[in-house]
Amino acid sequence: MHVDLFFTPHQTDELALREKTVVVIDVLRASTTIITALSNGAREIIPVATVESAVKISGNLFGGVILLGGERNGKMVDGFDLGNSPLEYTAERVKGKAVIFSTTNGSLAIVKARYARELFVCGFVNVGTVAEALWRTPRDFTIVCAGSDGMLSMEDSVCAGMLISRVGAGGTAEPELSDGGLVARTLHRTFGRGILKMIRSSDHGRHLAEIGFGEDLKYCAALDTLPVLPLLEGDVIKLRSEVEKKVTVDNSQES
Repeated sequence: MHVDLFFTPHQTDELALREKTVVVIDVLRASTTIITALSNGAREIIPVATVESAVKISGNLFGGVILLGGERNGKMVDGFDLGNSPLEYTAERVKGKAVIFSTTNGSLAIVKARYARELFVCGFVNVGTVAEALWRTPRDFTIVCAGSDGMLSMEDSVCAGMLISRVGAGGTAEPELSDGGLVARTLHRTFGRGILKMIRSSDHGRHLAEIGFGEDLKYCAALDTLPVLPLLEGDVIKLRSEVEKKVTVDNSQES
């Protein structure tokens, strides 16, 4: 098993990620928010790169079952229903609904990797579940960290290192790591025992605390609290169980 890692989506392109197994990590906060929304019953997440695309898509879909969610510079976009705080995505708000989702960093990373053979969304809140999916069916994979405005982010890098360590611990052999993977694993070994402290001291963590989202940092730092596996299917993100259910139904209809 070989593991590649990019610290920002700007280090790679759609062609390089095509037909690969990709894990996208944006701890603060897109990954955590997507995982939370799906855990709380959202039907699907539709990631888009720009606010304009989000508004255009929402105009072509049925109202009442569609929500616009996302942020720019950490704050909810004017005219959207939700921002990018996972605490907003309660079952009361999102159950049964599709969320068109656009954020500064996370949705951009997902859109860049949309031609992957399979794409998982990972944060600290579900890192164990993603690791298990990867080591139970061993294959090469690529981690794409969302970073922050084109720069490396500590929290994404440490989460990536934790994922690599857990895949190695669960599998039968240590994965072969690119230089990026080795760096991420080292960062995890250095900072992984104090995740909340690390997040609070990171550039983006400090910014979010300054604009009133300090509680989000605690939520995003929690380990394995949401044991679900978000998977991109076409242009939408759903829980793997829902994707498998759809495949089973489709196959039964064909037979």
